[in-house]
Amino acid sequence: MAGAYFFTSSTSFANPAFTLARAWSDTFAGIAPASVPAFIATQAVGAALGAVLAVVLFPVAAPVPLDLPEPLHDR
Repeated sequence: MAGAYFFTSSTSFANPAFTLARAWSDTFAGIAPASVPAFIATQAVGAALGAVLAVVLFPVAAPVPLDLPEPLHDR
């Protein structure tokens, strides 16, 4: 959410649902309907880049198989 404060004109524009809602608004905080596709496209690109960066920075380790002794009742 911190990025929304610094890189968008309003913190609500960081959410695609609010972007669509603001396009229907005729207040000073609204955005032009023609700008909506660009806003949503860049939000999708940012989400994809964030997901890739998360996988790179925090990889999920493969589970380690456990070498457990055989159960007593099978002997």
